[in-house]
Amino acid sequence: MDYENQSSYPSGEPGKEWPCLRQFCVFMENRVGYLHQLLKLLEKFDLRIIALSTVDSVDVAMSRIVFDNYERAREIFELSGYTFFEKDLIGVELPDDTQPYMRICLSLLQAEVNIDYTYPLLYRRHGRGAIALCVDDIDLGIRTLTEQGHRIITEKDLKDDDEYLL
Repeated sequence: MDYENQSSYPSGEPGKEWPCLRQFCVFMENRVGYLHQLLKLLEKFDLRIIALSTVDSVDVAMSRIVFDNYERAREIFELSGYTFFEKDLIGVELPDDTQPYMRICLSLLQAEVNIDYTYPLLYRRHGRGAIALCVDDIDLGIRTLTEQGHRIITEKDLKDDDEYLL
């Protein structure tokens, strides 16, 4: 599929083979039980959390969450009153290599794509895990990783073959 001529925002088709994963950044007070309240709310709906990373400060915490269905997650967040924003990430399957992270980072370094942050995804296929990457140029990052032979993970991958997902 040619991604160069597509806009950088998903068209809204559930499970579409979009080359990005959608991350929700949710802001909340950094207090005991607030993350639990958020997760309890999300548990009520048919959503699978694929990744969760929390960054905290003294008063505020931001949770970065990737779901198997970003449209459903957006609807829940819009109705819930949580302050949030969305961001596109690259999901990439770890290569069969002794140093898979190094290989991914080297591919992006050669193209001068900066990695802002990364975290693991609860995803496993054929014995391989995956990571989420936030980069400064997502289109160049996807093109570079694809050209270097890395497998990009889409939301459709998160919905298919549930027996492979953790």
